[in-house]
Amino acid sequence: MAIEISRPVLKGAKALIVGVANKHSIAYGCAQAFHELGAELAITYINEKTRTYVEPLAKELKAPIFMPLDVGTPGMLEAVFERIDKEWGELNIVVHSIAYAPKDDLQGGLLNCSAEGFKLAMDVSCHSFVRIARLAAPLMKKGGTLFAMSYYGANKVVPNYNVMGPVKAALEACCRYLAYELGGKGIRVHAISPGPLKTRAASGLKDFEQLLNAAAQRAPLGELVDIMDVGFTCAYLATPFARRLSGETLYVDGGVNIMA
Repeated sequence: MAIEISRPVLKGAKALIVGVANKHSIAYGCAQAFHELGAELAITYINEKTRTYVEPLAKELKAPIFMPLDVGTPGMLEAVFERIDKEWGELNIVVHSIAYAPKDDLQGGLLNCSAEGFKLAMDVSCHSFVRIARLAAPLMKKGGTLFAMSYYGANKVVPNYNVMGPVKAALEACCRYLAYELGGKGIRVHAISPGPLKTRAASGLKDFEQLLNAAAQRAPLGELVDIMDVGFTCAYLATPFARRLSGETLYVDGGVNIMA
């Protein structure tokens, strides 16, 4: 069946980007890609310190909605969606690109991870995506696409990834179950699994430089990915060209995941 494709392909789409911390963020690569393909953006920042870095990026991308969002603070998530509903009345795309674990719990190995640290990592990095999906679904009146950022350590053991491995495994499972629950509304859900990138979040991992070097050496394409590789992958998946894809975990890693 023929489908009508706008030019640019995401012209008129409304996209919420959660997780821009600075110009190196994966979420910023997604925002850039959506913007280049015609989407209108809502961008959030976690606190006033981060706002210093994010606000110039939001202005550069002409985002009409720019708001604080700490998913651990009651009411903030609801406030973002209330404004989106008021100003746009609809939503087509959501990118969830946030993760957190307390440093001691992240670097101390899974065996030594505290119950509170595990709970916080799961809430911020995983369950917040479920809460976002619950709020986004009523606004996706003509269908839409939800994205969550994962990593290879969700399925295979990556030294020093520690508690984030089980947390990301849970996130990928949530994406599959949400894809099933929301599919009848025309809402597609994907987990995106980028190769290692030099982001602020990744800097908390022990021996991260070694992880980067190993990925570059093992990748069939022979080089690391960048934030725009991730962004354009998400942009493609949000277009009608990918209308029959849902519930996938897509690797954007130069092929590292296929290697033994």
